[in-house]
Amino acid sequence: MALTLVYLTFRQLVNGLTLLARSDSAMAAEILLLRHENAILHRQVKRP
Repeated sequence: MALTLVYLTFRQLVNGLTLLARSDSAMAAEILLLRHENAILHRQVKRP
């Protein structure tokens, strides 16, 4: 249990540091990709 908590805390810390190290262009590219994926998923939803 304690090892799991340490692992999850370490993982969150690493994720936070990678977010700080990203450039603005990388973040903008990711946002564009997520918007594109969202648009595709909206097209796939069947209307009742």
